[in-house]
Amino acid sequence: MAQQWSKLKTRKDYEAAIKRYEEISDVAKDSPDHNEAFLLAFLINQYEKAKWPWPSPDPIEMIKFRMENLGYTATDLAKAYGDKGTVSKVLNYKQPLSLTMIRKFSELLRIPADLLSKQYKPFSE
Repeated sequence: MAQQWSKLKTRKDYEAAIKRYEEISDVAKDSPDHNEAFLLAFLINQYEKAKWPWPSPDPIEMIKFRMENLGYTATDLAKAYGDKGTVSKVLNYKQPLSLTMIRKFSELLRIPADLLSKQYKPFSE
């Protein structure tokens, strides 16, 4: 009889789930173990998110990271937004992102707007 899985509460539960998942992770979709593998992936993910949460990324650092990935410069952002001075101030934490900037940068850099709207370290006025 297969083990009945529920929320992983202990490290021992987690390790058992990992072990079982590794045994069945490559099963075919029509296999009886497919649903179990899917459930285990979900339970393992939930346990890891609760035990080792990722810090919320800084929106400005996200922008800089995506600029680097896409080969964009501050000038490219200024073309999208329309004001090079404001873009420079935002990238140097001297001015907060505006709603318009969040919308334009979200589209240009393909970053979800909700991630850009998160609070980040204070800017100097």
